[in-house]
Amino acid sequence: MEDFKTLLCRIRECKICEDELPLGANPIVLSAVDSKIIIIGQAPGLKVHNSGIPFKDKSGEQLRKWLGVTEDEFYNTSNFSIIPMGFCYPGKGKNGDLPPKKVCAPTWHPLLLTELKSTKLILLVGQYAQNYYLNSSRNLTENVYHFHDYLPTYFPLPHPSPRNNIWKAKNKWFEDEVVPVLRHQVDIILGKSEGN
Repeated sequence: MEDFKTLLCRIRECKICEDELPLGANPIVLSAVDSKIIIIGQAPGLKVHNSGIPFKDKSGEQLRKWLGVTEDEFYNTSNFSIIPMGFCYPGKGKNGDLPPKKVCAPTWHPLLLTELKSTKLILLVGQYAQNYYLNSSRNLTENVYHFHDYLPTYFPLPHPSPRNNIWKAKNKWFEDEVVPVLRHQVDIILGKSEGN
């Protein structure tokens, strides 16, 4: 059994689908064996591809607001592992970035998740993560609305991209009703508040 640092190195050196990527392979993952919360997102955008830091963009700012955490708390791998569905920037499509490459999650997620034994919650950010992990016929909006059904393992969330502002405007219940529960869960798991 390889150690966790070796596994992360193997992921960061992965070139399985490099020929299909417009800017080549640059797998981005942030994780540690003692992470308490796993964030499974979509795939790095262009800014993240260039910086090498997951959620170092407007989406990350929004996600940290929802979670009620500082940037330091967010990038502390004892708190959060950030494991996308696709580890590399997939390129631009007509309506935003292309979908994450389908080879990443089945290749690497089982190996990572097996090692993350301190995890208390998995955040499924966006439709790709939810479609992969939830055995559900619901769409993203329904998954998020019925988030209680997936606890204590999963917490489905919309993608925090500014492109989703229309969705947020149509679904005001999300920030009014879901975000406070999410923050409470995060606070308890990170030891910022007592559980009820």
